[in-house]
Amino acid sequence: MVGCVFVPKGILDSATEQWGIKVARVEIKDVRIPVAMQRAMAAEAEASREARAKVVAAEGEMNASKALKQASMVLAESPAGLQLRYLQTLTTLAAENNSTIVFPLPINMLESLGQKNRGG
Repeated sequence: MVGCVFVPKGILDSATEQWGIKVARVEIKDVRIPVAMQRAMAAEAEASREARAKVVAAEGEMNASKALKQASMVLAESPAGLQLRYLQTLTTLAAENNSTIVFPLPINMLESLGQKNRGG
């Protein structure tokens, strides 16, 4: 505790024995802390809370990056899966924003469509 003084029992007994008093227990009823010390304690508590919040945020970022890494590894195995995820993202954006989306098609996809129409 800040500002506490612990007195060993022997010292307390030697100070009170001369009057015939035996101290069995000491209880603190009211403690008044100076305003400057209150501010210092509050600043220390706030710094501690901020430090814990930063640790929690960093752990969340770490977990998110691990999940993204796993997702990218899964999508890397299937180009079609990546394309489907892209289309799903576009669908979500269109539903939320109610806007026009310009959808780029890869040139090789257009060429393959042209070959199929020609009978290839």
